[in-house]
Amino acid sequence: MAIERILKAAVDRGASDVHIKAGDVVRARIDGRLVALTRQALTPDQTRGVALHLLATEAAKLDLDNLRDHDCSWAAAGVGRFRVNILRQRASFSIVLRVIPENVPTFASLRLPPVLERIAHTERGMVLVTGVTGSGKSSTMAALVHAINGVYDKHILTLENPIEFLHTDLKASVTQREVGVDTDSFRNGLRAALRQDPDVILIGEMRDAETIDTAMKAAETGHLLISTLHTPDAQSTIVRIMAMFPPEEQLVVRMRLAESLHAVVSQRLLPHKSGTGRVVAAEVMVVSSTIRDLIAEGRIAEIRDYIADGAQYGMQTFDQHLAELVARDEVTFEVAKAAATNPADFELGFRMGRSRQTPMATAAVDTARRPTAPAGEVVPHGALGRGASMPPLATSPSSHEVVSSPDPFAGGSAAFGSGFESLFGS
Repeated sequence: MAIERILKAAVDRGASDVHIKAGDVVRARIDGRLVALTRQALTPDQTRGVALHLLATEAAKLDLDNLRDHDCSWAAAGVGRFRVNILRQRASFSIVLRVIPENVPTFASLRLPPVLERIAHTERGMVLVTGVTGSGKSSTMAALVHAINGVYDKHILTLENPIEFLHTDLKASVTQREVGVDTDSFRNGLRAALRQDPDVILIGEMRDAETIDTAMKAAETGHLLISTLHTPDAQSTIVRIMAMFPPEEQLVVRMRLAESLHAVVSQRLLPHKSGTGRVVAAEVMVVSSTIRDLIAEGRIAEIRDYIADGAQYGMQTFDQHLAELVARDEVTFEVAKAAATNPADFELGFRMGRSRQTPMATAAVDTARRPTAPAGEVVPHGALGRGASMPPLATSPSSHEVVSSPDPFAGGSAAFGSGFESLFGS
């Protein structure tokens, strides 16, 4: 039970991830930093024993020594639920566990921009949540599903690897399928999903051109498609999708994307100024008619400027939200500048007091920032001030069982040896 005591200690301290590696102490990522949880380094045999304990199926246990990269989920009563990745390094095992909160998050608990509530009410189209690994994409997608589940009589179908948050059926019926357990691959599961009468489809990750092509078909045929990409912002998301296709297909892909894409939410997690906890900084792009034209015409480089001037749609850039977080004393200026899309421009704008307010602070017009034109001149398109009201977006009218293996260390934890000690006691 030694490893379970250590995992429990990590969860109690608010860890997001736990790292277990032969030749090193057990470490946990707490508030973005890796901290040691044990005093003594693990041996290769100890790490192998942990990997064996975490594997979900007997077939995987028998094939342990042939595994190179393996994803699964694991849970224990009184400890928590985890997304598990088992890998090889230097001919020994290494394990990374992502802590999955017991409760499905909401937009309010994640402190996400209020426009996401309206995005969740969209009838059709692609909604992409993007960001680097560990930026909270899975939590945001779970909040989107939860918002739909609580309001609409719909069929929500998810394809995940592995299943993370467990959704109970509220008003909607939620079908959760795990790749490798319930379906062979994202590609096959998505093709099959179109024949399973879904209203909403969630794909854990779009990894190749075929999956993206099928996802666009789902959006084009009237479904709401929610997925993720490992891209830092809205502009790069569009570029990445197009780059996955051969050059001769990119024009058609661009036109299809312009019609099917509804919103892109990009996230970054920053350390809170207090030193405890982290804060989400979000860029939100809602595809307005203007942005739809920019995508179709290939004028991708102009999109960020339209996001900055799109507060009436609930849009905001990273730099706008970062300025708001600094003004609210939630992150330091140095942290915000390092995370900014354009650090030099962010510093200049902040120092001059011209950083725009975001919809999270207020939707009212800031007349001091509204550009004016001399008599007889016209203010350029996109430079107008922000309206106080948001035009309506398009609106719409059981759980997977986690397999927990028996504890091979019960009755003494022999695989760890007497020297395997936790910083939190035995």
